[in-house]
Amino acid sequence: MRGYGGSDRPEGIDQYTVLHLVGDMIGLLDALGAARAVIAGHDWGAVVAWYAALLRPDRFRGVIGLSVPFLPRGPVPPTRLMPQTTDAVFYQLYLQTPEMPEAELAQDVRRSLRGILYANSGGNPHPPPKAAIGMVPRRGGLAARLASDLANPATLPAWLGEDDVDVFAAEFGRTGFRGGLNYYRNIDRNWELLAPFAGARVEVPALYIVGDRDLVAAFAGMDQLIPNLVQWVPRLRRTVVLPGCGHWTQQERAAEVNAALIEFLGAL
Repeated sequence: MRGYGGSDRPEGIDQYTVLHLVGDMIGLLDALGAARAVIAGHDWGAVVAWYAALLRPDRFRGVIGLSVPFLPRGPVPPTRLMPQTTDAVFYQLYLQTPEMPEAELAQDVRRSLRGILYANSGGNPHPPPKAAIGMVPRRGGLAARLASDLANPATLPAWLGEDDVDVFAAEFGRTGFRGGLNYYRNIDRNWELLAPFAGARVEVPALYIVGDRDLVAAFAGMDQLIPNLVQWVPRLRRTVVLPGCGHWTQQERAAEVNAALIEFLGAL
């Protein structure tokens, strides 16, 4: 994914639209000499996977989304619908302005990543109340979140090793956070670019996997979208809900996710 690890990190914010990202996936198929493929993705990768299948079913014969379901285009730009109060704003709104979020995360890269991975896992014994999910305090910003509810536990969950965190921290320490955060800064631009596809449905076979403790599943409207996903993905073969699993589906429940992927691929 552009902006991460060893991939390219263009400077311009507008170089991270979903059309660029889907184009990168087409470029990958071309580089591999593959006429068609099944595409799978998690979180923002899931968004890219769903739209790759929507826009280029000639190249993607199946799609697997983890955590984030297909999000149909709404009637207004998405940021207009994001929650905010006098004391806090939804994190995707908070990330719209460059520089400050990057700086807050970079204050202690390893602690930031370790805390985010733990806090959004199914093993976090103190998940936020529904009204506070995804909210960032106006006073103190992301730094306040990182210092409070994203506390680093003494012992990590079994699925996450300190050596894993070391790798993530080394990469983000080298690249910074700007590229990945630019995905959020194109949310409304994506809405504009996808206007020709309003109402379009994903028509290839699909699989959706989500943890029952994934905070994404608790976002506003997900309680209606996820149970009725087949309306937008008519060839949805199965929705797999993993008990006790948080946001990091393929890491927290590797064996179950692999089994579901292999079953889906074998049936195509």
